[in-house]
Amino acid sequence: MKAVVVEKYDLIDNIPLKEVPLPEVPAGQVRVRIQAASVGFVDGLKVQGLYQTKDALPFTPGTEFAGVVDALAADVQGFARGVPVMGIARSGGLAEYISVPAAALEVMPEGIAPEVAASFRANYLTSLYALSERGALRAGEYLLVLGAAGGVGTAAVQIGKLLGARVIAAASTEEKREFASRHGAEATVDYTRADWRNTLKVLTDGHGADVIFDPVGGEVSLQAFRSIAWNGRHLVIGFAAGSIPALPFNLPLLKGGALLGVDLAQIPRREPEAQKRVMSQLFTWLKERKLEPVVGKIFAFEDFRDAFRTMQSRSALGKMVVRIS
Repeated sequence: MKAVVVEKYDLIDNIPLKEVPLPEVPAGQVRVRIQAASVGFVDGLKVQGLYQTKDALPFTPGTEFAGVVDALAADVQGFARGVPVMGIARSGGLAEYISVPAAALEVMPEGIAPEVAASFRANYLTSLYALSERGALRAGEYLLVLGAAGGVGTAAVQIGKLLGARVIAAASTEEKREFASRHGAEATVDYTRADWRNTLKVLTDGHGADVIFDPVGGEVSLQAFRSIAWNGRHLVIGFAAGSIPALPFNLPLLKGGALLGVDLAQIPRREPEAQKRVMSQLFTWLKERKLEPVVGKIFAFEDFRDAFRTMQSRSALGKMVVRIS
């Protein structure tokens, strides 16, 4: 089978597509013939060895994928050959086949295309878990979404609207702000402007943001926290800006605000019941057509490098998807 193989940490331009052995199916696992896989910011960092944890070499990047069950171990229940599934793994998604524990898979909801399913679970699970379970977002509250045109930012905008929040999308270009507005933002701000906090103050009638959804990091995170409402919640999702901010401890004291971390990888292990609740709600919204997942640009398998380049250019709208088969 074909797979993207990182033999040494490097720029994506130097990462090959190679022929590798078909993965075996040990006890408790399911082999999936992958139809589509998504490419996110973390994948770009992992390829270069810049992520906070490193995958052992060699490895195949890609954490989220969708396809059909190709084979399964004798002890696996709940799946059968040919069943459409979507899944999350530490790595391995940018390949024609992957073998993963059955717990890493969900049966794909009816009517969902593989390209949609491959870009759905991580972004929307992260967003709903963050906003409902960690941030306790309530209807009528002001939700500020940083990086609102990216994959997880777009999901947060959509879910914030479904939860009844007054969603304010922060993004760096007019195109990105218009994109966020089309997907549910009530208002937008340009956080590259020196006076963007004044705009936010006007938009919230001086109240500030009750919940801040932050996959960006860097200086904009510090400035956003300075505009948090009393008893506000700042949700730390990631650091797409490339730098991890250091928050002065007097700010939470003065603002009465809380800083809350959200790590998708730890949810199934530490809060499995919360994950079940969140996935059940997401699937209900999908079936009722209340939630229409947003796919960014779709690339052919042999053009996987272009998917990474587009994502890393910061010009991407939504999440990049690679069609495998």
